[in-house]
Amino acid sequence: MHDLRTYDYAIVRVVPRVERGEFVNAGIILSCDVERVLQAGIELDEAALLSLDAGVDLEVVRSTLSTIPAICAGGADAGDIGKLSARERFHWLVSPKSTIVQTSPVHTGRCNDLDAALEHLMNRMIRRVKGQG
Repeated sequence: MHDLRTYDYAIVRVVPRVERGEFVNAGIILSCDVERVLQAGIELDEAALLSLDAGVDLEVVRSTLSTIPAICAGGADAGDIGKLSARERFHWLVSPKSTIVQTSPVHTGRCNDLDAALEHLMNRMIRRVKGQG
């Protein structure tokens, strides 16, 4: 069994009309300094988003959300931001923004399996249980 690792995470939110403050959770960004891990899970419930704003530009939202895993992976595909360390990329991703895609405050957790932690967070915070809003 691995030792418990501390990780930080933020919830990715889509805020179609910033002035209303309503949002749909669309993903998790998870960072672990000890393991040098930065990963994201993105799953947008488009029906829920459209219920908040039927006129939202889904292509813009999809495109913006798709940049998050690329930035987590780093490298040339992430542009200049991809040259930064994983921790610097995490801080850049979770910095406050007033755009359609935002993140929650950063939270901390502990686990011995980062992939399982990401899956748990996706199930708890992002995926909707059928029959529930």
